[in-house]
Amino acid sequence: MIRFHLPPNFAAAVVRNAVPLRVEVDLSTAPAPEVVPVLALLQRWAGTPTPPKFIQLNRAQLRELAAAAAGHPVFVENGTVTPWNHERLLATEDARPPAADSTRPPPVRKSRADPPLPPMVVDGSEHFLAVTLPSREHPGYEAALALLKEGGFTLEPSNRKWWLRDRHKTLNFLASHLATLRERFNAEFTANFEKNTARLRQADITAEVGSTGGGYSVAIGITAGRANDAELRSAIAANRGYLEADGNVFLLEPDRLRKVAAAQRALAGDPNATVTPHRSVTVPPARIPEVQEVLEQLSPGFQPPETWRGRTAALRNLTTLAPAPIPPALDRQLRPYQRLGVAWLWQLRRGELGGILADEMGLGKTLQALGLLSVVQTGSDASGATTLGGPPRPASSGDRGSGRFPAPTPSVRASLVVCPASLLENWRREAARFTPELRVFVHHGERRLSAVKDIEGCDLIITSYGTLTRDQSLFATTEFAVVIADEAQHIKNRRSQNAAALRALRAQSRFLLTGTPVENSLDDLRSLFEFLLPGYLTRVPAGLRGEERAWYDERLRAQTAPYILRRTKRTVAPELPEKIEQIVWCELTPGQAELYRETQERSERELIDLEAAGATEASLKFAALTQLLRLRQICCDPRLVRPHSTAAAPPDRPPGDSAKLDAFLELLEEAVDDGHRVLVFSQFTSLLGLLRAELDAGQVAHCYLDGAMPARARQAEVDRFQQTAEIPLFLLSLKAGGTGLNLTGADVVVHFDPWWNPAAEAQATDRAHRIGQTRTVTSYKLIASGTVEEKVLALQTEKRALLADVFEASDAAAAKLSLADLRDLLK
Repeated sequence: MIRFHLPPNFAAAVVRNAVPLRVEVDLSTAPAPEVVPVLALLQRWAGTPTPPKFIQLNRAQLRELAAAAAGHPVFVENGTVTPWNHERLLATEDARPPAADSTRPPPVRKSRADPPLPPMVVDGSEHFLAVTLPSREHPGYEAALALLKEGGFTLEPSNRKWWLRDRHKTLNFLASHLATLRERFNAEFTANFEKNTARLRQADITAEVGSTGGGYSVAIGITAGRANDAELRSAIAANRGYLEADGNVFLLEPDRLRKVAAAQRALAGDPNATVTPHRSVTVPPARIPEVQEVLEQLSPGFQPPETWRGRTAALRNLTTLAPAPIPPALDRQLRPYQRLGVAWLWQLRRGELGGILADEMGLGKTLQALGLLSVVQTGSDASGATTLGGPPRPASSGDRGSGRFPAPTPSVRASLVVCPASLLENWRREAARFTPELRVFVHHGERRLSAVKDIEGCDLIITSYGTLTRDQSLFATTEFAVVIADEAQHIKNRRSQNAAALRALRAQSRFLLTGTPVENSLDDLRSLFEFLLPGYLTRVPAGLRGEERAWYDERLRAQTAPYILRRTKRTVAPELPEKIEQIVWCELTPGQAELYRETQERSERELIDLEAAGATEASLKFAALTQLLRLRQICCDPRLVRPHSTAAAPPDRPPGDSAKLDAFLELLEEAVDDGHRVLVFSQFTSLLGLLRAELDAGQVAHCYLDGAMPARARQAEVDRFQQTAEIPLFLLSLKAGGTGLNLTGADVVVHFDPWWNPAAEAQATDRAHRIGQTRTVTSYKLIASGTVEEKVLALQTEKRALLADVFEASDAAAAKLSLADLRDLLK
């Protein structure tokens, strides 16, 4: 879904040839085919891989946008969603604009048949102003009157002019509103005024970029002739809107000062930094895309040095990416969007930077990463960062690692992939299939390298997060060409051993693969970038709330957006069959409903008793989560909690009475009869055990996978299912089977129980809905109506919005569960 919110002063904005639009995009689902051209236009105009939150278009661009929308309801005007077309724009261009808000009225254009309305007339000098308002019929009259009253003007009845008789007030008013009088009110200035104000000048904004030894020096400031910094600083501190120097009076326009202040705060990374006449900051290469956006907003004519443009142009506009020198045999197997993904990774690699490949599950992130590794290990990118020009970044920054290990040995050419243990075999097979020229070693279990010299004999080492933690001392003393961390959500907690071990690695460039860079809050993203670009993000001070916290979050999105590449299946693989998602509502059986109510009431009493006994909030949250777990298990099958419950099963219902089990067996029978093959996911391995017993009793062939199985056994089950069409069913635990597996042999997915995070469910569904699938995939979500599971769906909506916000680099808020949220779920 995409919406463009037209501004209230739309007609006036058309006349000015500058129409601001607020863009609202929902990326929780794949975009409809008819809006793909619209998204492509936004990407081209904004120069970013994701749609911007706001964009300003000229009339030609607006016509092109309206034509691409082709009459679809994507425009919002006065709260109403409506189709819109460029014929209306052509009519609007010659129409009289309506009156705008009280402070910025639009210019007025009368038709040739009407007599012109008297305009506002401004007379005066540096010392006074005398303003004649337009006629009362003028649409800008009320706004002009309000502006003069606010500025301290008084009416002289004898001549009907509004006067301001004080040099200080006059110059301050002109500093704040001279541009408004000219551009918004179309005021006429008398020859006397022009003569008497000939000394007035606007203070200039300066933006300069120069090279330094480790990056670039960026200076932002204000100049007023030859006035020195002390004079400028004094005027700004006193909130004085003017400064006299060189025989002229320089106006310090508040809007300009606010822009300079915002730019300086962004450069300094401090929302409380005060505006100064000049602020200079050393910018490392990683900050170039963020800083360029700041400078372009401040000074639209900003022209960066050539080396600066070489580092940022391709990241801002993917269509300008140079193709990566992929070996021909591999290149022939890549889809166009995958070649673009490899080119993006290679561009970052050449700049000794890093990025997150966050493509939707099933688009081949592993293959694109192997494409980069093939370029690196075959020597095709031997020129390294020097091809981009400009100051190089040191290969081993001082802020990498923890200092607990000795200095690194000379660089080796090997690259390192770190992934969950369950994906080791998948990586080995993919590397053998697509990059057979690489010397690959799987460092895991009994087969492990023991010395740096052993690493030097490899092109690619694949290891698990757990093994990396155990062998940290070996890997931290080696500098790798590239380090890639797959399923990067495993390091979202910066305090975890996985995150610490990964941060201790030394590499010329680092990359992350994950379809879910954010699972709970924006802090997940901060943890990822601590590995990806060490020292790039400013640490958020503890205890921040409200606007200050929002400032850091907004800056985080601006800084991370250039280093996240996200594509959806609908956009880049339109040939992929449709994915249908459906909720199956299950009414609890009488026995289930009775047990659910008893457990719910007992849970509330226990929480009240704990609270009365003085339990801490942490203890209360733990108790609430425990009770929620029991309620969710009852929704699946009462047998999961019967041993812990004093309630006996009703005499007329079996102890395993479950509405979901009945619905699932009916769904399974219908799917198998129609020739479909089914994946069944659950968080509860004990539930999968119950389902296995049911299937065995019904003599239904099936495969099974959970986290307790060795990696080799898991891969064997995957192969058995993929290669044996006669097996209709695969039971998988959500955590163990939700990532990294290719199960295109199935075209039906059943989620027996909902999980808090919709991304985890989406990843599981995409085990089947991925490249190689030729049939429509149907995903069923079994939900017990009137229970906690309905409320979990509401939580999922919040999480889905958070994920979309990150990919759009737009507004987002933390989605952590409070005690109040948990108690509400129990009600």
